[in-house]
Amino acid sequence: MSNSFIKKPKLNKQEKVQKEKPKDAKAVIKRLSRYLMEEKWKIILAILLTVIGNILALIGPMLSGYAIDAIEPGKGKVIFEKVFYYGSLMIILYVFSALFSYLLSIVMLHISQKVTRRMRDDVFTRLTELPVNFYDTRQAGDIISRISYDIDVISTSLSTDVVQIMASVITVIGSLIMMIMISPVMVFVMLVTIPLSILYTRYMSGRVRPLFSIRSEKLGNLNGFVEEMVSGQKTIRAYAREEVIQDKFDTINNEAIEAYYNADYYSSIVGPTVNFINNLSLSLVTVFGAVLFLLGDLSLGSISSFILYSRKFSGPINEAANIVSELQSAAAAAERVFKILDEEPEKTDAAEAKDLEVEKGKVILKDVTFGYLKDKTIVKNFNMEAKEGNLIAIVGPTGAGKTTIINLLMRFYDINSGNITIDGQNIGEVTRKSLRRAYSMVLQDTWVFHGTIFENIAYGKENATMEEVVEAAKAAKIHSYIKKLPNGYNTILDEDGINMSKGQKQLLTIARAMLMDSKILILDEATSNVDTRTEIQIQAAMRKLMEDKTCFVIAHRLSTIRNADLILVVNDGNVVEQGRHAELMDKKGFYYQMYSSQFV
Repeated sequence: MSNSFIKKPKLNKQEKVQKEKPKDAKAVIKRLSRYLMEEKWKIILAILLTVIGNILALIGPMLSGYAIDAIEPGKGKVIFEKVFYYGSLMIILYVFSALFSYLLSIVMLHISQKVTRRMRDDVFTRLTELPVNFYDTRQAGDIISRISYDIDVISTSLSTDVVQIMASVITVIGSLIMMIMISPVMVFVMLVTIPLSILYTRYMSGRVRPLFSIRSEKLGNLNGFVEEMVSGQKTIRAYAREEVIQDKFDTINNEAIEAYYNADYYSSIVGPTVNFINNLSLSLVTVFGAVLFLLGDLSLGSISSFILYSRKFSGPINEAANIVSELQSAAAAAERVFKILDEEPEKTDAAEAKDLEVEKGKVILKDVTFGYLKDKTIVKNFNMEAKEGNLIAIVGPTGAGKTTIINLLMRFYDINSGNITIDGQNIGEVTRKSLRRAYSMVLQDTWVFHGTIFENIAYGKENATMEEVVEAAKAAKIHSYIKKLPNGYNTILDEDGINMSKGQKQLLTIARAMLMDSKILILDEATSNVDTRTEIQIQAAMRKLMEDKTCFVIAHRLSTIRNADLILVVNDGNVVEQGRHAELMDKKGFYYQMYSSQFV
């Protein structure tokens, strides 16, 4: 079903930046924390591992200072024993610290996997709940990018960045405490440059965050374009449009590269700048430490320990600055994912809604008015009556409103006014599931999935037997083709049925619709990919197989619907003529002109 006339408003560059600018980071973190809290016991274990591992690592510089202070001229054996003791103790502590860090990494990987799986489940579940108009106005590539790339970015950030942040907090606090114990004066000297690092990091974070949102958007656009072009290669080559498509790809690719460059460039300068500030702090510490040593206020071991602690203190700050870009990217990715989760799902059925019970399949549309956009009405005061077992043909030029009628019958869109009933039951007062189960449908855009041919045909009917599937395949004129395959009905179809021709896929989906036990059949350009002779055979087989079903057929080949019980001629959203083929030909009106034009 193509609704190509639904156009998304275009935004200029400034509007795009403003639109894609992330929401409050606190809100994103709060929503992510809900997923994390479902693994709260593992989070607690991760925190304990972080605390213990980093405390063990923080003892090392202190022992190093003790070893240096133990050095005294003329006491080699005693000195060696003390140095060996402190050195051995450092090795033991660092080994256990590394072990706890390893266990922490494993725990965080498990947490990120659980969060990723749960988030993907939530997104996919929401995608199945969203109305059709969501997919009519968005690129498939962008949606796929959010559920794959964006969630992968979040997963990577949880498994690595979060670990670094937790370790950094413990290290910074522990190092600060140890430095205060060694020399408060030296701490004051070192902390002079800290406000500068914090202010600079906050400034760059605000500047980098929207750049990563734009980067995610451009990647989604690139994915969508590539998916469209790959699926349309035959058409592109048939029209010799390779160069044009290449130029368009270059434009979109350059936009993506520029977005990546801008985000990565500004984020990459944060780390070196903060590192420079930290090195400046180290220089000041070295100078003042030497002065205190000359004054006799600090030993060489204490100065050594202080410098090591200062490196531990400034190192995490530098690391935090380096992962700002990854955190910003994760925040932008999380926001894009949450935007899908925040989309309004298809309206739930009313509490009093009942299951549709179809016995005859009589369908009536009375004074139906509808428009995809509020200011553009497509269907105006439409009236139609399909009696039990009738074959209703809907014909008209492209964009006249033929497919729109099917959208309304299935309640993919709700009508603006009027009334649609099936066997006297208003479809607005029944459950959508029961309404859609009342139809068998074959669209002009065939859809098959990775699985056996049997599974594809039996898709709409649970517990279908092989005999039923074979009968449907025979009626759809595809049985002989299936039997020629090496594994027959157990042949595995590739993704989207790329190992079948379009005509064969069309026949397979027709067999799928024939198998369903429903009273109403919808064929939307269902025979557009088969030859005329096969089309006539299919029509005859369908008439025999579905004698008790009401059938709606949308077709451009008017020769195939001459035996229809009722032909509705649609133009500009209105039924301009209706009747049987002979009656409409005698009128020499719009239908006559359409029919005659196909045989000129």
